[in-house]
Amino acid sequence: ADIAHDLRTPLTVISGYMEALRDQVLKPTPDRFAMMHDEIQLLRRLVEDLHTLTLADAGELNLNRGLLAPQLLLGRVADIYQHAAAQQGVTLRVEVAEGVPDITVDADHMLRALSNLVSNALRYTPQGGRITLSAQRVSGHIEITVADTGSGIAQEHLSSIFERSYRADGSRQTDTGGSGLGLAIVKSIVIAHGGHVRAESVIGQGSVFTIELPDAPL
Repeated sequence: ADIAHDLRTPLTVISGYMEALRDQVLKPTPDRFAMMHDEIQLLRRLVEDLHTLTLADAGELNLNRGLLAPQLLLGRVADIYQHAAAQQGVTLRVEVAEGVPDITVDADHMLRALSNLVSNALRYTPQGGRITLSAQRVSGHIEITVADTGSGIAQEHLSSIFERSYRADGSRQTDTGGSGLGLAIVKSIVIAHGGHVRAESVIGQGSVFTIELPDAPL
């Protein structure tokens, strides 16, 4: 029902504008076409999210693994969101401990997982806040964290936020664009890499999402 609603909303917007343009109730303008394009992109992302979760559920999420330095991975994520962070007045930084070895991952999938986390963090971190991407080696595995100084998540919701379409009154949204699938995708990608993901949070202080990955090639 949640997914049907999320599909229906942009379709309704696009359909309404197309009918108004067809009937010449509205004039075609660059802004209106840009708006419809944005709604189409939202639909595209939702369909891609559903496809990813379907493959993960079937154990068919293909991974093109290769060695990648955590510094490079986190740097790529930071580059993607640096402009958006600056516009919001949020500091986005990368901190990688010395001696952290390369990890064996599918770069595109892991970039997507981290992008989901950073996008979510940006949504709930106020002006003057901070988002930190970090990596360190801990007890035979690599920990990659996305920490923010945002609004936080109530403790009673932390055990459920990685469930698809999960929403809770009084807590921040757990999606990457309205579908409620963002954190479920993060979990699926991390598990496919033989890792784990967890969240810690304090209301009013922020949240920390930690991805644990094996530090040895699989």
